[in-house]
Amino acid sequence: MKGTMIVDGRKVEFDQEKNVLEVVRKAGINLPTFCYHSELSIYGACRMCIVEDKWGGTFASCSQLPKDGMEVFTNTPKVQKYRKTILEMILANHDRDCTACDRTGKCELQELAIRFGIKDIRFDHIGKRLPIDKSSLSIIRNPNKCILCGDCVRVCEEVQGVGALSFAHRGSNMTVSPAFDRDIAEVNCINCGQCRAVCPTGAIIIKMIIKRYGKQFTINQRE
Repeated sequence: MKGTMIVDGRKVEFDQEKNVLEVVRKAGINLPTFCYHSELSIYGACRMCIVEDKWGGTFASCSQLPKDGMEVFTNTPKVQKYRKTILEMILANHDRDCTACDRTGKCELQELAIRFGIKDIRFDHIGKRLPIDKSSLSIIRNPNKCILCGDCVRVCEEVQGVGALSFAHRGSNMTVSPAFDRDIAEVNCINCGQCRAVCPTGAIIIKMIIKRYGKQFTINQRE
């Protein structure tokens, strides 16, 4: 489907773009998102890519098809307020011990919190502390840093065809974990590391295997 959208007052032609988000990015506007990857199915969970239409309505741009003549705004006061509130809610249930996190300085959540000037969280932390899974040979899973974006679940199922991770429980108790809350080493994980590649936070990190020989340290590597 071909057509022209108006993005922040600019006309932008679209052809192969499969959603409004891709058209907006074609216009050179980098909308923030945690759960969108072009090679994965649309999940629309984080809502960070919301835009406002000319009637004042808002919607997640990743899950909306572009239409000829559609007009959207990406940085209105309403959209900014919604994005900041969404970030605060995510951070409220996130382990914010960033100084001890492997992803410090490379964390998408941290970058957006700085970008939106979030220093204080208005919402109380309601989640319980969950155990860290270090059973795998390749990764470490820290569910306390998970923001439920679903990226790891979808890449494991849709790209790797493994399905070692899934959503468990409901509501405020929802987590991402192997089936029946087992350790990742107890299921059919193939240690590919693709879950780590798409995780935007420190919820999944690569396990470094270091052996010490006298005063020297070497990192095990595949020949």
